Amino acid sequence: MLLGLWAAERQVDVGAGEWQPMERQFTVCGQGSSFACVVDGDTLRLGDRRIRLTGYDAPELDGACEAERQLARVARDELAAWLNLGAFDMEGGAEPPRDQYGRELRAIRRGGEMLADTMTERGLARRSEFARDWCD
Repeated sequence: MLLGLWAAERQVDVGAGEWQPMERQFTVCGQGSSFACVVDGDTLRLGDRRIRLTGYDAPELDGACEAERQLARVARDELAAWLNLGAFDMEGGAEPPRDQYGRELRAIRRGGEMLADTMTERGLARRSEFARDWCD
């Protein structure tokens, strides 16, 4: 638990190859504790920090069609379940890159398993935001 709090409060450089251990229980934002929660299939909150997970793009909760919105809810819930399986590593550093919305950009892995691979292999995400339309 102390390790999880330390890692949650510490920021580490994305792309620097530096991986930091983390172990926290995540809820779905708005459905329990709000300190560590899953916003959607590729976004987390840790306190005031917003973190966009890299390597994949998940469908949007307010997507263009019901099929996208439904898959987005499944992706969000599956992300929370994956994170809650136990300790994982988050790539980053003190000055992580940020996206156009100000979110930290970070990759996550557990052992040899990259989260991006898991989400795409399960059909819950795609590698590029320019890939197929979720409504097809």
